[in-house]
Amino acid sequence: MTEGFLNVRDIHAYYGLNHILFGISLDVDQGEAVALLGRNGMGKTTTIKSIMGLLPPKSGSVWFRGANITGAPPHANANRGLGYVPEERRIFPFLTVLENLKVAQKNTERGWTIDKVFDLFPHLMGLKDRKGGNLSGGEQQMLTIARTLMGNPLLVLLDEPFEGLAPLIIQDLVRQLIRIKNEGVVMLLSEQNMSFAGLLLNRVYIIEKGEIRYQGSFQSFQENESVKKAYLGV
Repeated sequence: MTEGFLNVRDIHAYYGLNHILFGISLDVDQGEAVALLGRNGMGKTTTIKSIMGLLPPKSGSVWFRGANITGAPPHANANRGLGYVPEERRIFPFLTVLENLKVAQKNTERGWTIDKVFDLFPHLMGLKDRKGGNLSGGEQQMLTIARTLMGNPLLVLLDEPFEGLAPLIIQDLVRQLIRIKNEGVVMLLSEQNMSFAGLLLNRVYIIEKGEIRYQGSFQSFQENESVKKAYLGV
């Protein structure tokens, strides 16, 4: 295997007897933010979970920084430098914002600290003593991303990070993700449509019925109206 940053090769994944992914291959390079686009139910979440180790593929391989991590458990992948922002957010509702961050903090003198994530998400600073269950959807998403950063990931997998959020909140989150990218964190995001994220994204993959149907630069994707209409309905 040629050493890269994240390399997914021909993975097949199942839920029970249901075959969901049919030979997915994709790459994410150092310094990139890459989108995995597609309508609901096409395999985006399954791909993210297969990479993280939450749903190990039945065949194929996942490589991270030159190491074969296929089927490795999520905690081992987290220790290697993979971060995961789930679609359901999964914050601790009975812990405060500050306590949610402290739970995820790794003992390190470098990287992300509580002060640094509050600088990135200043709105959370004012809510540091509020319980997670009392936050709005946008605030919970900020907290989920901030908590993931406390593990000092090299690569963050974000599953539908903008789902259900108002356009203004999405714009704020995109700006914050650009700052995270500029800190050297690599990103793979699954979404239905990211035509608004031009300053963030480098490349795009489109998945349909468990197969990659399109790949290209974000600019090429933006200019290809037929692809957007065929696979995303926009």
